[in-house]
Amino acid sequence: MHELDRTDRRILFQLQENGAISNLELAEKVDLSPSPCSRRVKTLQDAGFILKTVALLDPKKLGLDMIVMISISMDRHTPERFEAFEAAVSAYEEVLECYLITGQSADYVLKVVVKDMSAFQEFLLGKLTRIEGVSGVHSSFVMRKVLDRTTLPI
Repeated sequence: MHELDRTDRRILFQLQENGAISNLELAEKVDLSPSPCSRRVKTLQDAGFILKTVALLDPKKLGLDMIVMISISMDRHTPERFEAFEAAVSAYEEVLECYLITGQSADYVLKVVVKDMSAFQEFLLGKLTRIEGVSGVHSSFVMRKVLDRTTLPI
């Protein structure tokens, strides 16, 4: 296992803030020359600390104005049932996040983004409730996003 030192942590912090930062600029910010900085980033990628680099888009500018948190209950708690459900929701582009949870009456919580109520109804009735084993659905509509972080505490 790769042990993170202070420089690795500084690199990870900077990359979380701006994944499109150039290697030269990153090297300057973490007080390294470009070649060692590039090698460190590659080592962090190879060790699995950096999973991927993405662009974060504004859902509202894309017409995706509704965020819905959906609690899902399953009829049976079998590995096959869970695998089938997880495969199905993984194929739906509306599903941003899916968590298998405990401590609630639900088995899963989904974070879904859609254009409007009509699109939500189509997603709910045309996709989600058609998954074999789904026995209960409870939807909560996000009124306002208070906090939306993508950075992890390092």
